[in-house]
Amino acid sequence: VQLQASGGGLVQAGGSLRLSCAASGNIFSIYNMSWYRQAPGKKRELVATITRGGNTNYADSVKGRFTISRDNAKNTVYLQMNSLKPEDTAVYYCNADLRTSVVSALTAYWGQGTLVTVSS
Repeated sequence: VQLQASGGGLVQAGGSLRLSCAASGNIFSIYNMSWYRQAPGKKRELVATITRGGNTNYADSVKGRFTISRDNAKNTVYLQMNSLKPEDTAVYYCNADLRTSVVSALTAYWGQGTLVTVSS
């Protein structure tokens, strides 16, 4: 199983970016999909989560600015980031809780990370 994240880059404060993360490989079913981020010198933090049914949860710091969504047919999760701030600068990682078969354990898989840099 591989998670391939894309969409990071350099943007000015107030701008927008859209991250994507596609899961591929031997996948039976994907449950929660999430985005995390890690800024330099800081711990990795949860940004947003979306369940298979579409329920979402956000960190307080991004509520009202970021939107997580998913396309179950494409095994892909998105993060639309608007009104970006310099403090949003971080490496963003996608995460998927999934099973590779009907009897396999629920396992967390991670993408490789994509860098988002917000200039002031």
